[in-house]
Amino acid sequence: MNTQRVLVTGCAGFIGSTLSERLLGEGCEVIGIDCFTSNYSRWIKERNLQHLRHHPRFTFHEKNILHVNWAPLLRGVDYVFHLAALPGVRTSWGTHFQEYVDHNILATQNLLEALLDTQVQKVVYASSSSVYGGMTGPADEERLLKPLSPYGVTKLSGEQLCLLYGHHHHIPIASMRYFTVFGPRQRPDMAFHLFIKRILEGQPLLIYGDGGQTRDFTFISDCVDANMAAMQSPHHGEVFNIGGVSHLSVLEVVRMIEKATGKHANVVWLPEVPGDPKHTYADIGKARNLLSYNPQFDVEKGLRLQIDDVKKLYNL
Repeated sequence: MNTQRVLVTGCAGFIGSTLSERLLGEGCEVIGIDCFTSNYSRWIKERNLQHLRHHPRFTFHEKNILHVNWAPLLRGVDYVFHLAALPGVRTSWGTHFQEYVDHNILATQNLLEALLDTQVQKVVYASSSSVYGGMTGPADEERLLKPLSPYGVTKLSGEQLCLLYGHHHHIPIASMRYFTVFGPRQRPDMAFHLFIKRILEGQPLLIYGDGGQTRDFTFISDCVDANMAAMQSPHHGEVFNIGGVSHLSVLEVVRMIEKATGKHANVVWLPEVPGDPKHTYADIGKARNLLSYNPQFDVEKGLRLQIDDVKKLYNL
C-alpha cells in the first residue's frame, strides 16, 4: 500500500500541528505550510513544530498561501487539510479586517483554484461556530447563519467557497465547524490559555461580561479524531458541527482552574465585547451519524493536560 500524502495548511498552529503529528503517527507523509502570521509569538509556533521538523516524513514550507506556487506542492497529494486562517473575533473589527479577508477568504479561493487540476481525494476545511452567531440552544447544521463578527463573516465566506467549488468543480470537500477547541498548544489569546497563565502567575484575570456566557468545549484530540474521520469518510459536500462533551459557563471554567491549580483567580470585570456570542452549543448528531464522531474528553480532564502544557511553556 502506498504511503498517503497529506498537505496541511496552518501546520504550525494549535490544531494544525497536533493533526500533523497524528497523521505522521498513522504512517502518512505530511507536507506542512505556514507563514507565521503575527497574531501571536513565533517562538510558540516554532515550539509546536519542533517534533515535526525532525520527522523523516514531514516537509515544511514557510510560505504565504496567497502567493505560493501550488503545482509542485500538490503533486501526488491525496488529502488536504486547510486550517490556515487569521483567527480571533475581537481583533477582526476596523482596519484589521483586510488581513482577515486576505488570509481567510482570498487564500482559501487561491487554494481551491489550485485544486482544480489535481486528483485530491478529500479536502477538509476548518470552519468555526462563529458562523452561527448567538444560540439559545443546541445548533444543528441547518440553523440560520448570522455571524456576529467580521471574523465569523470571513469563515462563512470560506465555507461557502468550499461548497461552491465542491458543487461546480466536483472537489470532494467537508467543512468542520469547530466549537471552542482547547488543550495543549491552545493559542495564547484564547480564554483557557489566558486564564491558566494569569491564575498561575497571580495576575488579574480579565472577564468580559458577567461570566455567565457559556460555550461548548472541544478537546484537541477529539477535534483531531473528527478531522481524521472526515478525511476517510465517503461523505463530501457536507458541513459538520464539531463539539465536545462539556457545556459550561466561563465562571465554571475559572472555578475548575482554581481547583486544579490550587490558586485563586483575581477577576477583573470588563464590558462585553462586540461579536462575542452569549452562548454557543453544538448539536453533533450529524457528525455522530456520518463520521462516527464520539468525543471523549470533558473539560476537567482536558484542563489538567492543558495546565501542564502551559506550565512547561512558560516555566511556571
